[in-house]
Amino acid sequence: MCSELSGTATPALSALAVSSGNGLGGKAVALARPCAVTDYSTSRQISHEYDVAVATEGLCSVIAVPVVVRRRVRGVLYGALRTAQPLGDRTLGAAMAAARDVEQALVVRDEAQGLLSVTREPEPAAGSPAWEEVREAHGALRALAPRIVDPALRAELLEACGRLAGAAASDARSPRVGLAPREVDVLACVAAGATNGGAAERLGLRPETVKGYLCSAMRKLGAHTRLEAVVAARRAGLLP
Repeated sequence: MCSELSGTATPALSALAVSSGNGLGGKAVALARPCAVTDYSTSRQISHEYDVAVATEGLCSVIAVPVVVRRRVRGVLYGALRTAQPLGDRTLGAAMAAARDVEQALVVRDEAQGLLSVTREPEPAAGSPAWEEVREAHGALRALAPRIVDPALRAELLEACGRLAGAAASDARSPRVGLAPREVDVLACVAAGATNGGAAERLGLRPETVKGYLCSAMRKLGAHTRLEAVVAARRAGLLP
């Protein structure tokens, strides 16, 4: 179903349900690869179940790129012109890059939702395998967040990480400690067993920069060792 539209002149495409194999988008879904036509209405490469909607919108050249997440097509990204012009490699490349961005966003969203579902389970044990998985994934998501271009998605991901950490807080009376985002990122890596060098590689930082963030976090948490810092951060609800 067409759920988000941009640049349309009519409501003809709104909520249009696309079935696998039907039309250009359906063909892209069935083949799990990009498909394009120069003149939609006369093309012999596709079926024509949606000709009325496409003609009403006045579209001619159309490209459809499947959005594939974990080998399953989750949607189709369309681009179109109102004139019959060949869609070259640059257009295809741009459409595929946009689809890859959507795929990354969906992967991150799925991961965050899966982790949050763990926090809704009744009284999950802090040392249970489920929570260890949450902690490992929390660190991976914190490391991924700075590389997400979409600010809204990045904020959503960091909010999910914060909810995970808060759900695991072991002492609600612990004073809130204001750590910088990168200090939390470094602590998340340390909690997963990473060395300064390993954390630097994971976060795209220099080892001495990681050391600086770690020392600063330890000072704010009143910790004298890396382990004390991780424990204090968990008690304060900064790490799961």
